[in-house]
Amino acid sequence: MQPLNFPKYEFRIKNSQNRQYIFDGIRKKFVVLQPEEWVRQHLLHFLIFTKNFPKSLINVEKQLTVNSLKKRYDVVVFNPDGSIFLLVECKAPEVKIDQSTFDQIARYNYQLKANFLLVTNGLEHYCCEMDHEHEKYRFLEDIPDFSR
Repeated sequence: MQPLNFPKYEFRIKNSQNRQYIFDGIRKKFVVLQPEEWVRQHLLHFLIFTKNFPKSLINVEKQLTVNSLKKRYDVVVFNPDGSIFLLVECKAPEVKIDQSTFDQIARYNYQLKANFLLVTNGLEHYCCEMDHEHEKYRFLEDIPDFSR
């Protein structure tokens, strides 16, 4: 897999039945190592080991319903009170981040009401802070750290 725009991390990778698998410490299982999963695992390590988010507040690939359609978000980080701090959409490195990517995460967030949105393909990261009251957002220079 190609290098990404994240710090270097150690991953548990195994080969089985001609496929590579990577261990997901949140889901506590090995998952097929696809390009999008490579990005997701880097992001999870970044949130946990660099930004100090507790694993217990992170959720990966859960289903939600948007306009009566079943969808799956990539990563959600909760606040200790149960509200959503960060909603993340991961794309494979070869996928260009464009308006449709932002539209997708915005549709999910209409229901979830996260404080921050992050879109990444592992090479580019776009993070914004939401102002739900005024229906605005502000792009940030960096992904916020966890604060208790």
